[in-house]
Amino acid sequence: MTDEGVPRPEVTVVVAVYNTMPYLTRCLESLVTQSIGRDKLEVVAVDDGSTDGSGAELERYAARYPGLFTVIHQANSGGPAEPSNRALDVATGRYVFFVGADDYLGPQALRRLVQMADRSGADVTLGRVVGVNGRYVDQQIFSQNADDVDLYDSALPWSLANTKLFRRALIDRYKLRFPTDMAMLSDQPFTLEALVRAERVAVVADYACYYAVRRLDFSNITFTPRRPDTLLGCVARLMDFVAELIPAGPRRDAVLLRHFRWEVAKLVGRDFVALDRAARERIQAEVRRLADDYLTPGLAERLFVAERVRIAYAQRATLDQLTDFLRTQQEEADPPLVSDGGRQFVAYPGFRDPRLGLPDEVFALSPAMAADWLARLDTVGLTWVGGSGGRLTVHAHSTRRELAYLPSGALRMAAGDAAAAVRVEADEAGTRVRGTFRFADFFDESTHLGAVRVVEASVTADGRTGTAGLRAPRGMGTRRVVHRRGARLYVVTLTANHHGRLVVAIAPVTPGRVVRRLLSRSRGGK
Repeated sequence: MTDEGVPRPEVTVVVAVYNTMPYLTRCLESLVTQSIGRDKLEVVAVDDGSTDGSGAELERYAARYPGLFTVIHQANSGGPAEPSNRALDVATGRYVFFVGADDYLGPQALRRLVQMADRSGADVTLGRVVGVNGRYVDQQIFSQNADDVDLYDSALPWSLANTKLFRRALIDRYKLRFPTDMAMLSDQPFTLEALVRAERVAVVADYACYYAVRRLDFSNITFTPRRPDTLLGCVARLMDFVAELIPAGPRRDAVLLRHFRWEVAKLVGRDFVALDRAARERIQAEVRRLADDYLTPGLAERLFVAERVRIAYAQRATLDQLTDFLRTQQEEADPPLVSDGGRQFVAYPGFRDPRLGLPDEVFALSPAMAADWLARLDTVGLTWVGGSGGRLTVHAHSTRRELAYLPSGALRMAAGDAAAAVRVEADEAGTRVRGTFRFADFFDESTHLGAVRVVEASVTADGRTGTAGLRAPRGMGTRRVVHRRGARLYVVTLTANHHGRLVVAIAPVTPGRVVRRLLSRSRGGK
């Protein structure tokens, strides 16, 4: 009960809104139709200076559902942090749930999340998140329901978005708020501290609670290009925050692994060489500082070799050497493997080069990584045959000629549960691999909601099985085909995710999708 004797809502849903029409309507509709009941909810929506009618849409819903919505209008702050903080100042629910104004919830989401939190006593509860319109969402943490997940011994560090159910007592006890000086990644410090402070973290994996939408015009803040200096400053701020929050040791390393792999390695990734020299100097200096401060030997060993080598170049080489290496890495095929003393090394440029002095450990492959390395394939072509018996053929290539001489069935290709019929042939430059999928195999009982599946190759050799997502060439673009399954139509999209891996995205053709596509095209034509 509140101080006035009015029953306190179970959940306060926080929505930070900035120019999200027409997606906002679906978001709000998914809130008012929650099976937990509107009497157990309050929605605090903060309009951050929208100019597209989003503010008016919030007021329309507030008038339509009296007492459910609290709508706050403010001048644009430049990001979701300040409006989220303002919503937290007025939240009264036992729990708080954050939803992106582009996204929407499954009808049973909040009821299932509250039930899990109450049953387990969790301070933070994750609900399964799925991508819409080809948006990639890491699924590791959603393998099964869990009453108690360890941040340091699970895939939790790979799921740091704030789109979770938080016990408000935890937020109030530690005065958790979003940093307003981070233009990117501002939800991660909030989520990380909540996960560190939580007595227990639970997962609802058997129900699609949250639908993360990629706008058709790619205008989500997540996909909006940012200045390299903006990303650089936010990554550095985030990692320094982790270091302040978690003492040095294996626990800190478990969290920082994600940040070195996803954020730091990206700073010295494929876009680095196109920047002006001053920007490259700033990035290299900060990456060097982060590696000097936080990249322990144990953490470095867990990085993929390509990431480890790029960071080592940034840490120990000159700017020109780093730039030349990155340019070569983009333009050339995989380097050869070198076996020495029972160990394997990836002979990237700089391996055992006395001018650089990079230690062998930078280039070393563990046995598990060696198996994964063998499975690395490059996508070189895509073909399909339409109709009810539609088939997709993925043409791939490896520089490893020995793949062609493995026993039958040792090399496989799959996209989720869909397995391809594989043909393997040697050529002068290595091995050609052709995997043919039946479109029907991409579908299961949940596909009507949409799905995104990474196309992976797996190779079994010398008693080990390695797996790797097929690399998609830069500039591959997006290929789409319409497929009929029964009375339903689906758009099957082949594209690259943000890791540069080939994915198959399936989306149902709905009236709303058609309208949004037409609106997007009409705006683009103006």
